[in-house]
Amino acid sequence: MLSIRCTKEDEKMIKRYAASKNKSVSEFLREVAIEKIQEEYDLEVIRDYLENKEVLKLYLAEEAEKELGL
Repeated sequence: MLSIRCTKEDEKMIKRYAASKNKSVSEFLREVAIEKIQEEYDLEVIRDYLENKEVLKLYLAEEAEKELGL
């Protein structure tokens, strides 16, 4: 169980938005938190790729299958 503190204005806005999407406040906030975590993870993967793309070796599907003996 989690609880958050927010202003009355924020609370009203969150409740209205959740209701407009036919979701409970808990369901809405859980989805938003998970989406935020996933976005940050995706950005980290992209940053890692951009920093290392010069040394990474990419394979075509056929090459990977051959390399793995599939």
